[in-house]
Amino acid sequence: MTIDFGLTANDYARHRAGFPDSFFERIAAYGVGLSGQSLVDVGTGTGTLARGFARQGCSVIGIDPAVNMLDQAKQLSTAEGVTADYRTGTAEATGLPDAAADVVTAGQCWHWFDGDAAARECYRILKPQGKLVIAHFDWIPLKGNVVEATEHLIQAYNPAWKLGGGSGIYPLWSRHLAENGFVNLEQFTYDTFPIYSHEAWRGRIRASAGVGASLPPEQVAAFDRELADLLHTRFPQDPLPVHHRVFALVGQKA
Repeated sequence: MTIDFGLTANDYARHRAGFPDSFFERIAAYGVGLSGQSLVDVGTGTGTLARGFARQGCSVIGIDPAVNMLDQAKQLSTAEGVTADYRTGTAEATGLPDAAADVVTAGQCWHWFDGDAAARECYRILKPQGKLVIAHFDWIPLKGNVVEATEHLIQAYNPAWKLGGGSGIYPLWSRHLAENGFVNLEQFTYDTFPIYSHEAWRGRIRASAGVGASLPPEQVAAFDRELADLLHTRFPQDPLPVHHRVFALVGQKA
């Protein structure tokens, strides 16, 4: 299955809920996102984390290989009145010099990387005792909820999509960090229920890897019509709370 999030840039920017304010509050307790820090956000996409940390007073560079996503990130930053420097690159090859950052973050993207190569690159560009944060904000499928029903529909249209059924917790990534020089690993997780209108949930799903980033336009349109019917029939509350889980893993450069 070929994934191109550049195809979903508009829906991604409009409908993918960013990390909640509570995430920035909690991660600050780990010495991350403090005013004056230099921060690199790899896999920045439309700049959700980059903008959030810029609002905290960090000097932010956002890195992503998708030019369309970076264009959306720039537009959103301008609209919100925050400043971030967006550059083309990858988590495995940022193009940045050694010891360039106090903090490196990776939000909603580590599963797309070569984990060991990305960890080595993050280690290289961090200053001594700098922090790497891998964070996720995932929908959570539970029996009978809107997420489970939506995932079943995605799988019906795209059997190659294998990202369903997740728990929002990622034990393997601690190994990526520990085997590539990071120490003092800590993590936290908590649940939250962002509110989506039916229209926004449809946009959120169109922006996902299993739909807009991998299906041809005519199938995306057919999927969207069927999802609209599903919501109207089985989940008529509009807007509705959608179960999500925040996960964060923090490691420190030795």
